[in-house]
Amino acid sequence: MEYYVIGDDDTVLGFSLVGVSGEAVHTKEDAKSAWSEALEHHEYAVIIITEDVADMIRETVDRFLFSESFPLVVEIPEKGGKFKRDLRELTNEAIGVSI
Repeated sequence: MEYYVIGDDDTVLGFSLVGVSGEAVHTKEDAKSAWSEALEHHEYAVIIITEDVADMIRETVDRFLFSESFPLVVEIPEKGGKFKRDLRELTNEAIGVSI
């Protein structure tokens, strides 16, 4: 099982130090390209994406975020930040029930 990270320069560099490949992105077009590349390689079972990059392509990411299909998408907070999306909101989306 391989991991792939999409995010800012520092995040991608940090993950590369532990052997995770990825791509640093700065624009929406870069984000779309990196996302497509990650999906083309079927060996990537987990795609790690920073929240700020995911926001650039939110509709695309949300289709995979809570699906049972591969790849698994893990969204992490941006560098030095906290999640913008509330845990309750994410849980409600995942299970389809308002709690």
